[in-house]
Amino acid sequence: MIPTTDEAEVRLATGHTDMRKGFPGLALQVQEVLGRDPMSVHRFVFRGRRSDLLKVIWHHGQGACLFVKRLERGRFLWPSVADGVVTISVGQLG
Repeated sequence: MIPTTDEAEVRLATGHTDMRKGFPGLALQVQEVLGRDPMSVHRFVFRGRRSDLLKVIWHHGQGACLFVKRLERGRFLWPSVADGVVTISVGQLG
């Protein structure tokens, strides 16, 4: 489970992302493409091209975290917005 606070939002990076990127590359994408601070309390979620891989990054005050989940079957549902960021609730992320 990904810990969260009341002020934390979950932000989906729409489109697909190069899943070879680790925390530094994804944090740079948050900063340059999404125009957000990767060291904030918010969670930033990225999806791979085949929609079966998901990466979540966040900073919890003591360090950076990277969560990765790959589905054995099925695909992650994703908004159809081409570029940008979509905010969802913590419950929707679950």
